[in-house]
Amino acid sequence: MKRDLSTLSLAFKDPTMLLYDADSPAPRCLRMFLLEKGLVIPGVKVDVFTGENRAPPFLKLNPAGQTPALKLDDGQVLAEAVAIAEYLEELHPLPALIGRTAGERAETRQWWRRIELNVTEFIHNAYHYSEGLERFGVRIPVAAEAAAGMKRIAQNRIAWIDQLFGDRHWLCGERFSAADIWLYVWLDFGCTVNQPFDRNLPHLGPWFASVATRTSAARSRATLAASLTS
Repeated sequence: MKRDLSTLSLAFKDPTMLLYDADSPAPRCLRMFLLEKGLVIPGVKVDVFTGENRAPPFLKLNPAGQTPALKLDDGQVLAEAVAIAEYLEELHPLPALIGRTAGERAETRQWWRRIELNVTEFIHNAYHYSEGLERFGVRIPVAAEAAAGMKRIAQNRIAWIDQLFGDRHWLCGERFSAADIWLYVWLDFGCTVNQPFDRNLPHLGPWFASVATRTSAARSRATLAASLTS
C-alpha cells in the first residue's frame, strides 16, 4: 500500500490565490484534497450559517453564492469544488489525486461522477429538505415531501457503490484519489445529519474506516482561516 501523503509536511505554498472556505461538505472535500497534495493556499472563512455567502460582497465574487470559491491572481474566481480541484491538479500534478495518465484520470472521474450523481446530491438535498429545512427554506426551493425518498435513494445508491467496489483497496484500486475524498466526506457528513450509512457494508465499511485514519481526514474538519468579516 502507498503511504499516506497527508502525513507529510505541507510543501507547496501559493500566496497568489485566495480560497473562500466554509464549514460545509464541499469546502471540506477541497481542504482534504489540499492536505493530501501538501498544498497551502491562504483562505478566509465564509459564514454560511448566517448567510454570508448570500450577501452582496460574496455574490460579487461568486454570483452562485456557493462555497468553496478560489480567487486567482488575475482576479478571476473559480467556483465548484470539483472544478477547483481539477485546476489545482493541473498546476500541481504530484501527488496525483486525479491521475498521472489519461486512463487514470478517466477512472477517477468515472467514480467521482458516480458519487456526485448517486450519493452526494441525494444526501445534500435530503438534508436541505429535512434537518436543514429551516435554514434553507428561505434561500433555495425546497420540497420537504421529497426528503424521506431522497434519504432512501441515497442509502440504496451507497449500497450500489459498495457492490461496484469489489476487492479494491481504494475506489481506483491501489490509487487513493479525489473520488475517495469526496465519498468519504459526504458519507461522514451524512452521519451527522441523520443519514448514517450501513457500516456493515462489506467493502465501504472497512474502506471508510481506512480513510478515517488518514491525517487529512481529521485535519480537514477545520476551516482554513478566520471569518471573512474578522
